[in-house]
Amino acid sequence: MARRGTIIVLHFVGRMPLAGIAWQAMHYLVGLQRLGYDVWYIEDSGANPYDPRIASVVMECDYNVAYLRRAMAAYGFDGRWAYWDAINDAWHGLARERVARLYREADALINLCGATQLRDEHLCCPRRIMIDTDPGYEQIKYAQADPGARAYLDAHTHFFSYGENLGSADCPVPLGGLDWHPTRPPVVVDLWPRERARAGYGFTTIATWENRGKNIDFGGTRYIWSKHVNFLHFLDLPQRRPAIRFTLAMDPPDATVRARVAEAGWRIADPGPISASMEAYRAFIAGSDGEFTVAKDIYVRPHSGWFSDRSVCYLAAGRPVVTMGTGFAKFIPVGRGLFAFNAEQDALAGIDAIAADYATHSEAAREIAAEYFGAEGVLAALMRRVGL
Repeated sequence: MARRGTIIVLHFVGRMPLAGIAWQAMHYLVGLQRLGYDVWYIEDSGANPYDPRIASVVMECDYNVAYLRRAMAAYGFDGRWAYWDAINDAWHGLARERVARLYREADALINLCGATQLRDEHLCCPRRIMIDTDPGYEQIKYAQADPGARAYLDAHTHFFSYGENLGSADCPVPLGGLDWHPTRPPVVVDLWPRERARAGYGFTTIATWENRGKNIDFGGTRYIWSKHVNFLHFLDLPQRRPAIRFTLAMDPPDATVRARVAEAGWRIADPGPISASMEAYRAFIAGSDGEFTVAKDIYVRPHSGWFSDRSVCYLAAGRPVVTMGTGFAKFIPVGRGLFAFNAEQDALAGIDAIAADYATHSEAAREIAAEYFGAEGVLAALMRRVGL
C-alpha cells in the first residue's frame, strides 16, 4: 500500500507505564498504520516519569523506557519510537537528530490526550492535531481566557474531542471560538479476541477512586474531576443483585474507603498486576462478564457525549458495558450490548438484560465496537478532516 503521509503520535506511555494508557496509544498507532500512513511514536514532554511499582514520580527512567520498548516491539513499532529523558537530556529509541528531522518532514502530529506542551520543534509540523480525551476542562479554561490554556491550545491547527456532544444546545461547555470536531476512542477490534462463553467473573471495571487538581467552576456550577462522587451514588448496587459478582480494580486511597467499598459488596482487585502489561490488562477484561462503571462528574452533568476508551476495549472483547450516561446515547446505540444509566433502576435493568441473554448482548457489544469505534473508520474520518 502506498504511504499516505507521515504521522507522529505524541503520548505518555513511557512516562506513565500503565496498560490502559499503552492500549490507548496502540489503537492509534496500529489503526493509522493499517490505513497506510507512515507512523512514528515520540514522547518528549520532558515531564518526570512515574513508577507504578512505588506509586511515585522518579528521577530515573529505566523501568519506563523498558516498558515502552516492550510495548512498541510487541505491536510492530520497534525502531519507530523515541523517549526523551529530560532529567539527563538523553534520548532512547530514535536519536535526537532523527526526531528533529521527523518533525520537519512529517505531514501531521497527533497530540493524543494533549499530553505534550508543543514547543518550537513541534511547530515545524504543518498539521498539529489536538485530541482532547477529557472534554470540559480545557474548553472552560480557554473560554475564561486563561493565558496558559490559550497558549497551549493555540499551538495546534486542528481540534478534536471525545466530547461528541460539544456545541449542542444541551451541552453548556463553551467552545471559546475554537472549531472542535467530534471523534471517538478508536479500537483495533482484532487485537481483542472474543471468548464467546460467559466468563463467570461478573461485572468489573478498572478505575482510580479519586482524581484531584482539575475541578473547575463555570456558569455558577462546580464540575468535579473525579469518578468517586458518582460511584458513591451507586455503591450499594451489589446488594441489589447479590447473585452477581462486582469487582473494582483499584487501589483505595485509604483504609476507610477500602472498608466502605468492600462492605457495600464490591470485590477489590489489585490494579498493579492488571496494568503491569498490555496482555494482563486484556486478560482481565476478557475474564469479565462485562463492565459496570460510572463516569466523572465533569463528563456527565454537561452532557458532553464522552465515551471511555477502556469501555471500548470491553465492547471489542465481546463484553457488554453498563455505563453512566454522558449524552453518548445520541450517537451510539444503546439497549443491546451497551446500556447507559443515570438512575439505579436503569443500571439494574441493563445488568438484568445482559444476565437474561448473555450471548445476544456479547455479540452486540462486539458489533458496536467494530461499527462505531473501529480504528480504521474513526481514524480515516479524522484524517479526512485534516486533509490527509
